[in-house]
Amino acid sequence: MYNEMSNAHRAEVLTQALPYIRRYNGKVVVVKYGGNAMINEHLKEQVMEDVVLLWLIGVKVVLVHGGGPEISEIMTRLGKKAEFVDGLRVTDKETVDIVQMVLAGKVNKTLVNLLETKGGKAMGISGMDGRLIEAKMKDERLGYVGEITKIHINPVVDLLEKGYIPVISTVGCDKEGNAYNINGDTAAAYIAGALGAERLIMMTDIAGILRDRNDPSSLIPEVTIKDAEKLRAEGIISGGMIPKVDCCIEAINEGVKNVIIMDGTVPHSILMELLTDEGSGTMVTRGR
Repeated sequence: MYNEMSNAHRAEVLTQALPYIRRYNGKVVVVKYGGNAMINEHLKEQVMEDVVLLWLIGVKVVLVHGGGPEISEIMTRLGKKAEFVDGLRVTDKETVDIVQMVLAGKVNKTLVNLLETKGGKAMGISGMDGRLIEAKMKDERLGYVGEITKIHINPVVDLLEKGYIPVISTVGCDKEGNAYNINGDTAAAYIAGALGAERLIMMTDIAGILRDRNDPSSLIPEVTIKDAEKLRAEGIISGGMIPKVDCCIEAINEGVKNVIIMDGTVPHSILMELLTDEGSGTMVTRGR
């Protein structure tokens, strides 16, 4: 009897997801992935399962990933101390080599391998491949930290057309061939904009924009660009949330329909956001 009920419940859940499956089938969804959800191996597997499930129901998922903790770990092993200015990693020539090695190598290929073992068809590239992310030096104090000057989106489009899940590490380059460490949120915003994505999902380690940062129940489910300006003036959007919201606004201005900031440490949060009535996190929209 229990199995019959649980199977019926599963069937009901799938039926309720049908309108959302129909809505996102054939559409591009960009997922910015990093932070705690990437460090926890069990969570990482769940996120990859969610991505493969979306791909199997016809969503064109693009995974843009960071890897800050892994970079810091390798730097420590090599006897280099991580320095940050305004939340950005100071990146000298040796550090940018480490960034390239860790992001475009270990982290990228680990995610590709996981997606493949979960039944997906994935291809890993960096922002240097096909000059996907063209950049220039952002600030001499930061060294090889890049400011995006142009996105050459064709490599990603080609992979999507051939049925792959593109997995993109956020390393960019300039016309002279210098490599740059690119902020993952910024890269995801520009890539999503260039693709005209239906949605950009920014996975963080908090529920979204909170009226009271100490109270998860004070989540603001939706804000417009105008609301965001007001919330910033009131100090509700502050600290590390400021650049994240700026990236959301940048993505919308570049052509993304809407952006979600959500807690990537909650199991199956991507599926809750895309395939249920409830949703997850804070949605940032253009407004009327």
